[in-house]
Amino acid sequence: MMRRVLTLAAVVPLALMASAPLSSAAPTGGQISGAIFTTDVSGVPVNLNHYANKQDVYLNGGPGINAPDSAAGLPADTYTFQVTNPNGRVLLSTDPLACRQFTVDASGVIQSVAPSGGCAHLTGIDGEDNGITVQLYPYLDTPNPGGVYKVWVTPTSRLDCSAWAKTGCFVPRYSKTDNFKVKENAVVEIDTRFWKNGQALLGLAAGWTDTVGASNVKYSEYNPAVLAYNEAHVEAAEEGTHSISVSNQAGCTIASVTGPMGESYKNGSGKYNVSVTVAPWTAGDNTTYRVEVFCK
Repeated sequence: MMRRVLTLAAVVPLALMASAPLSSAAPTGGQISGAIFTTDVSGVPVNLNHYANKQDVYLNGGPGINAPDSAAGLPADTYTFQVTNPNGRVLLSTDPLACRQFTVDASGVIQSVAPSGGCAHLTGIDGEDNGITVQLYPYLDTPNPGGVYKVWVTPTSRLDCSAWAKTGCFVPRYSKTDNFKVKENAVVEIDTRFWKNGQALLGLAAGWTDTVGASNVKYSEYNPAVLAYNEAHVEAAEEGTHSISVSNQAGCTIASVTGPMGESYKNGSGKYNVSVTVAPWTAGDNTTYRVEVFCK
């Protein structure tokens, strides 16, 4: 698949931004460790998070795809999820919040939908970590012309229906999100690659904060089956301003980050926040926004 690669990114030191530096330890300030992602019913990632039918999309969670063994999973807790349009202003999930709950055990993966009782969603078995996957359906069609949906996950105790009603009781700073598409095949993605001595590094973390201020973490991977070529992969990125955060981690002491027009940014602290503005979607237009991290 041919993809147009853009460098519409601006890089500033992370110390100057409000977001916290990425760490494999449990984050502070209310952010949740670990990652959420969508897969098929058996826990297998789907090419570019593009699904043929809404019923095919299942929620999964843990340390993150291709995360190192030392990476944290989701904290043990009870969580609630929802599906919205990309900017979070249109709630697409059609059943009550109480029907969209699940639990995570001490291993950091999803284990049960028991809190939802008789209205719990369908589940599958993740063959990799012995957790379960949770079907996101039922939800309405997205109004987004590119076919993009956003799934949110937040600890049930952090739901606040008075805080920001436009996100359906989900407070962005306490939530993890991931995007996916149904039917529409155009690619709009943000890819972060890590390099050392000319070689791509795998299993390194890039934090992602979306346009509504919710966050997730992606890990660099090589998996041609899902069109991931040595990159930490944000799929189905919606229009607007996103942030990619990178910091020193095992195997990578950051020397520089490449941003717009190939400029190299160096601040010596090893902490950077990359602002990526995703342009309005055009039918049939495949676009990749790249962040390049050079390690020493």
